[in-house]
Amino acid sequence: METKNIVTEYLRCTEGELSPQEQELVKAARKACDSAYAPYSRYQVGAAALLDDGRILTGSNQESPVFPSGLCAERVLLYQIKAACPDREILAVALAAKSAGKLVKNEVRPCGACAQVFADAAARQQRPLRLILSGTQGCTVLENAGALLPFAFEM
Repeated sequence: METKNIVTEYLRCTEGELSPQEQELVKAARKACDSAYAPYSRYQVGAAALLDDGRILTGSNQESPVFPSGLCAERVLLYQIKAACPDREILAVALAAKSAGKLVKNEVRPCGACAQVFADAAARQQRPLRLILSGTQGCTVLENAGALLPFAFEM
């Protein structure tokens, strides 16, 4: 029997320490919160992706009274990109959230299902996908979104 460790490196920073392009991505994620349909949780999540052609696409969570038929912002965004831009690579994704109409203090983190879809997206494009988790008190940056789920499902 052998014991192994999983180590996840990440950056903690202020929004001002991000590159100008990443700051724009965070702003787009925050704006995307406003298109969320979250009458049940009242927790609006926005996601924004920077594609390799320079475009920024956004998504937001969409709830349904028939649980769990809603969809998280991350999956709305990643599935939209794969459907509409199948030949584009995703360079980075930023996440933001509002609760009761105000940006949250602590950075929003993807759920397990979204972590799996991030791992799938990175595997498909065969390159890491940078992830910026934002809150009003700072950001966490993962160089590879696959680090969210070290034991991601693979076929």
